[in-house]
Amino acid sequence: MSDFDLTALLQERGAERYELHARHLNHQLPRMLRTIGFDKVYERAEGPFLYDREGNEYLDMLAGFGVMGLGRNHPVVRRALHEVLDAQLADLTRFDCPPLPGLLAEKLLSLAPGMERVFFGNSGTESVETALKFARYATGRTRILYCDHAFHGLTTGSLSVNGETSFRRGFDPLLPDTPVPLGDLDALERELRRGDVAALIVEPIQGKGVQAVPPGFLSSAGELLRRHGALLIADEVQTGLGRTGDMFAYQHEAGAEPDLVCVAKALSGGYVPVGATLGKEWIFNKVYSSMDRVQVHSASFGSNAQAMAAGLATLHVLESDNLIARSRRTGDLLRSRLSAMVGDYEMLHEVRGRGLMTGIEFGRPKSLSLRGRWSMLQAARKGLFAQMVVVPLMQRHHILTQVSGDELEVIKLTPPLVIGEPEVERFVTAFREIMDEAHNGGGLLWDFGRNLVKQAVANR
Repeated sequence: MSDFDLTALLQERGAERYELHARHLNHQLPRMLRTIGFDKVYERAEGPFLYDREGNEYLDMLAGFGVMGLGRNHPVVRRALHEVLDAQLADLTRFDCPPLPGLLAEKLLSLAPGMERVFFGNSGTESVETALKFARYATGRTRILYCDHAFHGLTTGSLSVNGETSFRRGFDPLLPDTPVPLGDLDALERELRRGDVAALIVEPIQGKGVQAVPPGFLSSAGELLRRHGALLIADEVQTGLGRTGDMFAYQHEAGAEPDLVCVAKALSGGYVPVGATLGKEWIFNKVYSSMDRVQVHSASFGSNAQAMAAGLATLHVLESDNLIARSRRTGDLLRSRLSAMVGDYEMLHEVRGRGLMTGIEFGRPKSLSLRGRWSMLQAARKGLFAQMVVVPLMQRHHILTQVSGDELEVIKLTPPLVIGEPEVERFVTAFREIMDEAHNGGGLLWDFGRNLVKQAVANR
């Protein structure tokens, strides 16, 4: 019997975490965290809270980019994982049909009427890669359309439909895919007339900037695509499973009928990586058209028992605890409280979103003194004012948030679906305090802004 002791290893070496990353992993990550004061040492987590080694509590309004939909260390998911490990199942034999993938597929499909089959992978980018491959094969065409500013992943295929140039730079040539403006049906139709489009992939609410598609766009786009023999892919990796106040964000729009749906993040319960691509039966029948093609698309760890158990437990909690309705209710409260501040602060331009996916956008102030400070930040790098708010939210108020995208003056909030009114009040109170200081020309906040400018210039 091995004498490996994970607890002892963590106790012995856990304090080296930042040094280990700097030496052996992405060395820019610890550098970035130290620069903005996010280099915390978290010891444990529960629900919407993180706790550092001094016992300080942090409100998590980021949820691991949406992974922690149920909050951290949910007891139902933990119990399911203990049970599946204790069962000592014969997992991943590759030559059997275990029950857990079938049960999870059955449950997912019951929540997405019109979808008929599922492929399980390991991540959001894999679910997108699957959809791209299936769309190309099913239609016999090569070109995928995507929307400006989209984010669909960072592997080569998904990067080809990523609208963020900073992620794409240096990795060309990518696949022959084409951007269209978000919500522009005329641009979509112009591309479809060329006859080589396999699909349009779209996030119902873009993660970058928290921009929703215009009302009616998904249903109208779906009709256009079908008329031209192309498919609609809904990327629900971040927006799915209750995040926007419905099970899937496309379900907000009557008549929206995607052909393929990409799911991941929250399906994991925050524990085991998992991705799923839901689709129409005819698409799957084309891809898996004979026994010779049984492994034409597969994933070594796809459908593993731990991931399937976590997914089943997650869907159970979403329904039994009414978290989707809670997401809608709490999100409406959060945005109403924040929207009420828009007239109070010159830099606060708009609050938008749906469910518990909220964007807070800042813009150029009108008064001369504030305009000068704003211009100082913008001259160094766009997005620094939003970062100037994110950092004191963490350092002073112990609230974890993020800037929504490179060079965007937008803060994105994607908290666990389990938050309620107390957490909303905590965030709103902290945000108002910071905006008061910024609006009144508070020295400490703007001094920090000047330091950000120096760092931005130094990193050019």
